[in-house]
Amino acid sequence: MKSEFLPFVSISAIKEAQASGDDEQLYDILVQPLHEELYRRRTFDFLDSLSNGQQLLLAYDYTLMQVGQGGFIQFIQNGYVGLLPSMIEQLYQLNLPGMAKVLDDVLKVYVLNRDLLNKHTTVQEFAQLYDELKEFEGIDERFAVLNDLTIKLMLQYALSHLDEFVVTTS
Repeated sequence: MKSEFLPFVSISAIKEAQASGDDEQLYDILVQPLHEELYRRRTFDFLDSLSNGQQLLLAYDYTLMQVGQGGFIQFIQNGYVGLLPSMIEQLYQLNLPGMAKVLDDVLKVYVLNRDLLNKHTTVQEFAQLYDELKEFEGIDERFAVLNDLTIKLMLQYALSHLDEFVVTTS
């Protein structure tokens, strides 16, 4: 799908980040404008107007932030589980089966524990979910192990298909 939103990004900033080997900087250059536009629009319907690559990058960044703070239990409790099906498909399309499998496993555990995970919880009940759903510990660990490689390969795709992500300026 072609994007209806292509931010303007300096090609020199992209080349500098590439030359320095700073994947984090390059990742931020590509994902930050998407966050800013999503914040401006205040609706996840914005994802529907993005290319598959942009959707993956933005959804993956939300996953990364949530999982980094509180694992997949937090990710699910904060209402982001709906991002998983398309992310899994997009990861397979980019030939990233390892991370796609991790996210598919999250979805399977979610489905098996949907009632418990969808329940509004107090802080104490939320904390108890970590004791009750130990299967997420291994999934969180697998996510952490595959994260750097996943980002590196998503960036390689983005650089090879830059016009799907941004309009470059001098």
